[in-house]
Amino acid sequence: MAAGKLIVVLVSFVLLTFQLQAQNEMSSKETLTEKQQSIIQIAAITAKGDLQALKPLLNKGLDAGLTINQIKEALIHLYAYCGFPRSIRGLQTFMEVLDERKAKSISDIAGAEATPIQEKGSKYDRGKKVLGELTQMPQPATLSGYSAFAPIIDTFLKEHLFADIFERDVLTYVERELVTISVISAIGGAEPMLRSHLSICLNVGLTPAQLNEFTGIIKSTLGEKEEKEAQKVLNEVLKTVLAFPKGEKITSSNFSGTVYLKMMGARDTALHTSFGNVTFEPKARTNWHSHPGGQILFITEGQGYYQAKGQPARLLSKGDVVEIPRNLEHWHGAAPDSEFAHIAVSLNTDDGSAVWSGLVTDEEYNQATKVENNQQK
Repeated sequence: MAAGKLIVVLVSFVLLTFQLQAQNEMSSKETLTEKQQSIIQIAAITAKGDLQALKPLLNKGLDAGLTINQIKEALIHLYAYCGFPRSIRGLQTFMEVLDERKAKSISDIAGAEATPIQEKGSKYDRGKKVLGELTQMPQPATLSGYSAFAPIIDTFLKEHLFADIFERDVLTYVERELVTISVISAIGGAEPMLRSHLSICLNVGLTPAQLNEFTGIIKSTLGEKEEKEAQKVLNEVLKTVLAFPKGEKITSSNFSGTVYLKMMGARDTALHTSFGNVTFEPKARTNWHSHPGGQILFITEGQGYYQAKGQPARLLSKGDVVEIPRNLEHWHGAAPDSEFAHIAVSLNTDDGSAVWSGLVTDEEYNQATKVENNQQK
């Protein structure tokens, strides 16, 4: 009876978590688009001042479908975070790239210009309103901290950055925040600002999985040092917004790829139940295994797969629940292009711990994750 009550409590808590998280998610996509990836790379490498590396990235962005005006706007936006010299040199490099493409008879789309601002209110109030939308917090009436120490910078921020720049609709809030966190990650030494803007990223619709993907792009574009610093700040941010902590990396040979575990309830002789949060990076998965007492999975993030031996794999998304019978051999893990997390509840633990079998081979995994072969939920 006690175990049954625990399951009811867990179900209620997980469902409530889904509702709260849904309020912060305006996009259902779990991976960054090619355009978004290009925006990150262009902004990061421009902030570093590596103009030779910038050229191929500008070409890549145009080929991915970014318009001339979108890239131009990204290069203009970043001056607010790393200065006019970097921004202007980026724009000059972009002009060279466009001339080279024109000489090769490549016709690029100019794209929409910024819509004229029609609001007649004070620019300061408009900027304050935009900042409130981004942070999802009411803006204080009294200045404090650096704003009180140097009030003019508060005026510049509200009137110029959040009114003049953020109100321009050539880029969305999501795209502008991707430019911002890319620049801050590139210049380093501005962790409080990076923390604030990573939180804003979640507010405007980017998911934890997409932000983890962002740090991977920083690593491939700038290097391991910048990636580690950005990931450290991101982990701190996610701890404050995720209902279930990520935990520590699993070193067990019973898992393939990178997997994290945070136990949330120890085995108890009265409840006969244990449960924990398991987070899989893309392609990571368990080995084949079974549970003598059965198991329930509550999917909390991303997309992944569950497959019972001899049956088609099942594609799983946030909100799905999987009930696994006693002694049924199975595996579960992340999709090839998405982080994946679930609460795993082991039942009737007095009947024994998980029984582990062999690896889920790459061939088995690739076959199971082919969309056309999956049994949809």
